[in-house]
Amino acid sequence: QVQLVESGGGLVQAGGSLRLSCAASGRTFSNYLMGWFRQSPGKEREFVAAISWSGVGIYYADSVKGRFTISRDNAKNTVYLQMNSLKPEDTAVYYCAACVDCVAVTTHSYEYNYWGQGTQVTVSS
Repeated sequence: QVQLVESGGGLVQAGGSLRLSCAASGRTFSNYLMGWFRQSPGKEREFVAAISWSGVGIYYADSVKGRFTISRDNAKNTVYLQMNSLKPEDTAVYYCAACVDCVAVTTHSYEYNYWGQGTQVTVSS
């Protein structure tokens, strides 16, 4: 069983920054593909970013490319999402997710086995 706990959400003005963290349980965290997704009211959950177990494979949604950075620290069982130049349209609940058997970076939510409870990010204009 893998447990994921997000933190770091909050209220920020447009143009500001936030850093989300996701702490994972499990001895084999370093083997997991980790991803970030988000969901706004009335919208489907959408892919934001993903990072391979080694940190070499990274993929971003076009909407966040150049503004968000995903990273991981396998020694701390933690994955991060640094969000800069935030826009009101980034407002959503952000979820981290783990895929324990993915062999490549994936943007498909159904391929992720475990999910955190989510953290709210609100960007005011």
